[in-house]
Amino acid sequence: MRRRGSASRSAARWATACSGSPAPSAPWDVPAGERCAFAVHGEPIVDEVVRRELPPPAEGVTRTAYKGDLVIRVTNKETGAHYDADVSGTALVDAYASGAQFWRVLGPVLVGVGDGNLARGLYVVDGTYTIGISPTGTKTVAGPAVRTDSICARID
Repeated sequence: MRRRGSASRSAARWATACSGSPAPSAPWDVPAGERCAFAVHGEPIVDEVVRRELPPPAEGVTRTAYKGDLVIRVTNKETGAHYDADVSGTALVDAYASGAQFWRVLGPVLVGVGDGNLARGLYVVDGTYTIGISPTGTKTVAGPAVRTDSICARID
């Protein structure tokens, strides 16, 4: 437990201390049934995210910190209904050679779930939490202060 808290504090300190390199988000599309019952399009309307590569914590692991303003317009492709999701959280991401990832997050990020401990959907997850992503893409969101907001429900 101490290790996770320390990493989150490290990410928060980094976020206030330096700028990093741009980490632009590309527009994306998700077919009907994969996250929401309808097809979804996402596109950044504010994207000031930067990243910084940090020393690897172990062999076969890369560590990257992300911070900055990010607002994604998520649109129901069938109706045109949309929601502007402010997902300007700070994250420290460890990526493993196996394809697994472990995120330590402060604040909101956009999470698409197919398999995991949240129901299939597209969420703004907010608070202080972690996201474990298996090599097969299963996502586990955990932490003492986690709030979820279903974007599928907002634009249905």
